[in-house]
Amino acid sequence: MGGVAGHAGLFSTAADLSRFCRMLLDGGRLEGARILSPATIERMITPSTPAGMKDVRGLGWDIDSTYSSNRGDLFPAGSSFGHTGFTGTSLWLDPQTKSYVVFLSNRVHPDGKGDVTALRGKVATIAAAALSQLAVARAFQASESARARSAESLALPTVMTGIDVLEADGFAELRGKRIGLVTNQTGISRSGATTIDLLAHAPGVTLVALFSPEHGIRGQLEEKVDSSRDERTGLPIFSLYGDSRRPTDAMLAGIDTLVIDLQDIGARFWTYPTTMEFAIEEAARRRIAVVVLDRPNPIGGVDVEGPLQDQSAIGFTGYVTMPVRHGLTIGELARLFNEDRGVGADLTVIPMKGWRRAAWFDEDALPWTAPSPNMRNLLAAMLYPGIGAIEQTNLSVGRGTDTPFEHIGAPWIDGRALASALNDRSIPGVRFYPVTFTPAAGAKLAGQTCHGVSMIVTDRAALHPVRVGVEIASALSRMYGQQFRLEDAATLLGSRATIQKIRAGEDPLAIAQSWTADEAKWRAIRAKYLLYPLG
Repeated sequence: MGGVAGHAGLFSTAADLSRFCRMLLDGGRLEGARILSPATIERMITPSTPAGMKDVRGLGWDIDSTYSSNRGDLFPAGSSFGHTGFTGTSLWLDPQTKSYVVFLSNRVHPDGKGDVTALRGKVATIAAAALSQLAVARAFQASESARARSAESLALPTVMTGIDVLEADGFAELRGKRIGLVTNQTGISRSGATTIDLLAHAPGVTLVALFSPEHGIRGQLEEKVDSSRDERTGLPIFSLYGDSRRPTDAMLAGIDTLVIDLQDIGARFWTYPTTMEFAIEEAARRRIAVVVLDRPNPIGGVDVEGPLQDQSAIGFTGYVTMPVRHGLTIGELARLFNEDRGVGADLTVIPMKGWRRAAWFDEDALPWTAPSPNMRNLLAAMLYPGIGAIEQTNLSVGRGTDTPFEHIGAPWIDGRALASALNDRSIPGVRFYPVTFTPAAGAKLAGQTCHGVSMIVTDRAALHPVRVGVEIASALSRMYGQQFRLEDAATLLGSRATIQKIRAGEDPLAIAQSWTADEAKWRAIRAKYLLYPLG
């Protein structure tokens, strides 16, 4: 037909195809001109295949068929649409997000045997992932703008952590005291000064010794931490993650006040609160006063999620019975521990100023200092309550890669199948796409090629990270049975009943809903220890 028919033989450019896609996504209009009616567009993308056929097509458009691999792994099946061309070309459009991917190729050159099927699917996945990340970034920016407008209109002060408040008060709480300081690299003021340096030079304060938690005083170690000496101050650094996890008589000699400045992450199995709680117990036994410098819960102080842990799970990765996501600051945790457990320490918490319970860390205008080698950003912290809960299984959670806690995998997983299964669940606030990664030396599954899924948080307000962990565990249990060692999650997830429900194939949403009573019980317990209003 002279190369003008609407099949193989019709040629265009990426720019013109982009205009064509914009017209389709705008209901048939382009740059103010009506090209097609909205009814025509709707008819074109409405499923029109006869009943009983597996492949779903509109009028000309592919919606969900055996040829839909160019959709990739993130564009939604059934509500997006596209088409392919003989030379490997592809269009895919998503009306929900007003986005599209144009892929042009000439796979038939030079011998007619080229195949770009897998490549164009990967391009679509990458594009959708980038669009999701852009949407998240825009949401963050909008949230920050709203926060700034709110702060301006209400004349809210900038967030001051406990060390900032203490410094502003001239260290009055510590004057005349001989101090032992439990801290690490997260003990830092708004100005960037470390709590170590501030207390070492505070007038009327004598800093006697330093105590370090897991990962050491600089937060760089992944193994047992030895005691040492601080090069800057010459003070001894007593490790609380070495031969002893509690301060001893020798460590506490000559100290009358123990100051604690550590960044919590908001999950029950984060070990810094346990280090704090051990220190409070030992201080109480010796009548040593304790001062906790409060810091934000980086994932907010409103939501709680997950089951209360079993008594058999009580230990260093969960010393107090609570849900996985507890919704408290480290100062509030200290108050709860001291009173609810009847420790009776002489405890003072220096509260923050200007912090709001509903705030995410990036809304506090504070610098992010990685609290551990693998907790590198707020996204990892958002996902950690769910991904950390299943870390002790035979999965890699990304340690030894550039994005720990943002993906999971193992050599025996089919990443594409897992991503598809999880996306079919329409889990609020998150999308999944297949990844392949190889953990570095020293990490679990080091040197092994792992296949799995990476997570994109599309709406952090809707995200329930513990449910995400259960959804992943449920999918793996269903797909791989006993090859997935789910029972190894008993300590961190903390609930054998939850594990049994996963193994029994119960719906993950129903499992999450079964925690409602535990969560309500925890909210009632924590209420009396809150330092900052819920509203």
